Amino acid sequence: MTRKQWLLSSVVAFTTLLPTAVFAGPIDNYSPVTSARLEHPEPENWLMTRGSYKGWSYSPLDQINTGNVKSLVPVWAFSTGVDSGHEAPPIVNNGVMFISTPYSQVVALDAATGNLLWRYKPKLPEGFSALHNTNRGVALYGDKVYVAGLDAVLVALDAKTGKVVWNTKVEDWKNGYYMTMAPLVVKGKILVGVAGGEFGVRGFVEAFDAESGKSVWKTYSVPAPGEPGSDTWQKPDTWKTGGGSTWMTGNYDPDTNTVYWGTGNGSPWFGDQRPGDNLYTSSTLALDGDTGKMKGYFQYHQNESWDWDEMNAPMLVDFQKDGTTTSGLLKPARNGYLYWLKRTPEGQISFIKAEAYVPQNVFKSIDPKTGRPDVDPAHKPATGKSAQFCPGLWGGKDWPYEAYNPKTGMVYIPSNENHCNTLEGKVEERIPGQWWTGVGIPDLHFSVDTKASFYGELQAYDVNTGKRAWRNLYSGSMMWGSVLTTAGGLLFTGGTNDREFRAYDANTGEQLWHFKTNSGVIAPPSTFEVNGVQYVAVESGYGVDAAFQEGLMSELVGWQKDVPQGGVVWVFAVSK
Repeated sequence: MTRKQWLLSSVVAFTTLLPTAVFAGPIDNYSPVTSARLEHPEPENWLMTRGSYKGWSYSPLDQINTGNVKSLVPVWAFSTGVDSGHEAPPIVNNGVMFISTPYSQVVALDAATGNLLWRYKPKLPEGFSALHNTNRGVALYGDKVYVAGLDAVLVALDAKTGKVVWNTKVEDWKNGYYMTMAPLVVKGKILVGVAGGEFGVRGFVEAFDAESGKSVWKTYSVPAPGEPGSDTWQKPDTWKTGGGSTWMTGNYDPDTNTVYWGTGNGSPWFGDQRPGDNLYTSSTLALDGDTGKMKGYFQYHQNESWDWDEMNAPMLVDFQKDGTTTSGLLKPARNGYLYWLKRTPEGQISFIKAEAYVPQNVFKSIDPKTGRPDVDPAHKPATGKSAQFCPGLWGGKDWPYEAYNPKTGMVYIPSNENHCNTLEGKVEERIPGQWWTGVGIPDLHFSVDTKASFYGELQAYDVNTGKRAWRNLYSGSMMWGSVLTTAGGLLFTGGTNDREFRAYDANTGEQLWHFKTNSGVIAPPSTFEVNGVQYVAVESGYGVDAAFQEGLMSELVGWQKDVPQGGVVWVFAVSK
């Protein structure tokens, strides 16, 4: 492939949080992500992605379907040579697959054969450590590959060679900042967010110029004194270390130029140490794509005290309400509720309704007009006050992505229940870069209902009626797998401790196919087409919170303690 051909085939922006399709075919001179005409349209441009900014985790590819998925077989595999939790989707452009691994490595492979083309392996600073060593994917734009480095740097790589084009410091890792998310490309800008809510950081979203790496705008998720929302931090200076980390990638509405981005827990964990509603923790922010100016927001729970990050951005899904189509946002929250929200052309977010998708004992009710929960104080831990709350701090679901299939009209949620935590807070001195939650890791007191018949589950809900259509229960595992759904009527997901990668009927939930991989699958699957053949790909590699929780479950209910680690990319196709 010539350099000219590469440039022509990669001018489209790719958002990597979406485990969606990439396939070969004429693009009709349009960018499928932004629905805007390409800057340099040429007839030789043969590639388009069928992903979108909406966050659906949906592919329109249907060559693999409910009728033939049982014939799916592995066609190649590639060992990453890295341990810990693999959480990135494989992204394919013009026959080249890009993957990222823990410790911010990026690997380019021939998508049809698995042959290694290049590897980027950064050297982390001496003395650096992070709570989570994972990486959730790269972004492609122009002739570059963008990766958010674990040590809070944004790196642009030459897509053909893997060599560093530029490296920009986002924040100082010594203060507790680190990065695990996939960058988001918006109109020639690379958007990133930061992790570190357990170290007392102040979260933000920042945009960088794709060519130069220079900062374009930066929006904090915790307001400074005098800024809108600052009055919700009633104790002086608590805003400086208030949390609200932004560690998952946002979604984007190009019609209104609005970026929707989720924020994490308050810091430290116990809200009585930072009185007030604590905007904009545990919220969805609506930001102007050009300037970063906040257009609107919705906060899922005020004075956050349960480590319930709401870091996943809601999906842009239009649904029926009172016989009319509503421009909506749909979010299964970590707090255990599924939210239907309305988005406006001006970027405002308003509440429509919320329904629990797992049992929850913290909210006595939710206000039908505002969406504000009425919290039971008996289940809100505080400094010197012990309280149990269910679901526990990993929530009804953690970071793994839900999916929406426009053909079935259903949202698919990887979720967990029958688990709780009991916490009691204490006042701690903050030391930059060190754990600072108000509770030690040995004192998290995770518990489960030992008589429960299941813990993990995969659920399907009709987005118009709000009724659950079906669910699959996992008696011997939690569920930590992102979901991919396709026009072939399928769902692909892993997420369980038995190392299985599975395909389900998207309409009925019937399991149609499974394959035992080398490790547990917690990464989002993807699907793509090369030379007329559709493939399904996924990284297998257990670790991080899923592995930590597995160790706790081994003590509580006797599950196998260790799920084998080590990353492998698996690629499948239908056997002829």
